[in-house]
Amino acid sequence: MSRISIVDVLKSDSSPGEIQVMGWVRTKRDSKAFSFIELNDGSCLANFQVIADATLPGYGEFIAHLTTGASVAVTGKVVESRGKGQRWEMQASSVELLGKADEDFPLQKKGHSMEFLRSIAHLRPRSNLFGAVFRVRSRMAYSIHRFFQERGFVCVHTPIITALDCEGAGEMFRVVTMNGEEIKLGDEEFFGKPSYLTVSGQLEGETYACALSDIYTFGPTFRAENSHTSRHASEFWMIEPEMAFCDLIGDMDMAEAMVKYLVKDALENCAEDLEFFGKFVDKGLIERLEFVRDRPFERVSYAEAVEILIASRAKFEFPVEYGHNLQSEHERFLTETHFQCPITVYNYPADIKPFYMRKNDDGKTVAAMDVLVPGIGEIVGGSQREERLDILRENLVKHGLSEKEYEWYVDLRRFGTVPHAGFGLGFERLLMFVTGVHNIRDVIPFPRTPGSAEF
Repeated sequence: MSRISIVDVLKSDSSPGEIQVMGWVRTKRDSKAFSFIELNDGSCLANFQVIADATLPGYGEFIAHLTTGASVAVTGKVVESRGKGQRWEMQASSVELLGKADEDFPLQKKGHSMEFLRSIAHLRPRSNLFGAVFRVRSRMAYSIHRFFQERGFVCVHTPIITALDCEGAGEMFRVVTMNGEEIKLGDEEFFGKPSYLTVSGQLEGETYACALSDIYTFGPTFRAENSHTSRHASEFWMIEPEMAFCDLIGDMDMAEAMVKYLVKDALENCAEDLEFFGKFVDKGLIERLEFVRDRPFERVSYAEAVEILIASRAKFEFPVEYGHNLQSEHERFLTETHFQCPITVYNYPADIKPFYMRKNDDGKTVAAMDVLVPGIGEIVGGSQREERLDILRENLVKHGLSEKEYEWYVDLRRFGTVPHAGFGLGFERLLMFVTGVHNIRDVIPFPRTPGSAEF
């Protein structure tokens, strides 16, 4: 008999009859005549109640081992439940113990702190919260691919190891080989030159956009920034589309459409998990997601945004000044207090942006944009890329970058250059927004942060 997932059983309009389910014991209550066993297989938030009669073969042998965390295979008939809050339950005809759980299994029926659960990242997916988080993560990954595939984008796998610093910030992990305790550098570099873990697949993505028109990447990125905030991790995932024959307006249109698409998909397909988050994590979550799904995005220039923030006379931890990056508190003020809707800020000062962004006609700003949402702030950052050969060369010099090292990137401007644009969506930032979970360490399976690379 093949296994049926618990979510399929619970969603059935009629009893599926005699079936087999497999899962892990959440709780068990024994009486003289029978036991109530609550099973969960990770397919949904809800548990499935199994009634095991004391007359079952081997009952006395297996029932003592059905402690919290043990795994079982149960065969039986699905019948209407007499209990409240559930439609179906199972009358077991056989119970097979698959794996015992020692008495010190850490996920007992009590509250656990997030810090404790991070210390058992190999077991935390079995908790209600993290089971819900990673089901939503899976759905959002699927939805991202579907969004781009429906629009004719080509998925490109860009390299994890690179010799270039896309952002020019220098916060990169160097890749080295070792002979025992000795690190090989210089002439013994494995790739013949200094190489690093990538902070972005954008530059390589542009290569394929200049051949296939519309592409996207979806993969891990790494940043050696010694930051311990709840929004930063050393390893995180990025979605980076690149679109040929596209300007800043088209870039903003695509980014806003993507955010709305993902939020709508989460509301429609992760309803049970989102309801759980709304009850136990962020009581305003559902309302905020519906707000983003239904409201049009406002657009405001960086200069206008700075004027609004200064004129508000609001007290910020970081002072507002033209020529400085907006902080999360500034971004949230704009979305939650002033505009009271998602916004896209565009045309940033050139001095605070990377070399590849297209310079505007004023010579002072670049065609860059950030999409800001309530509760998070920036969720998308992008720009129109500088396609003009002479200006790109000037930018490389200004940023102290070697044209020789970026020769292949410069070639794209020599051989059939076109206007093109793209953006980056931090996958974990999206998940924090969609789930209401406040720490990036809790929306990635195995967090990598400064001083921590466990599991």
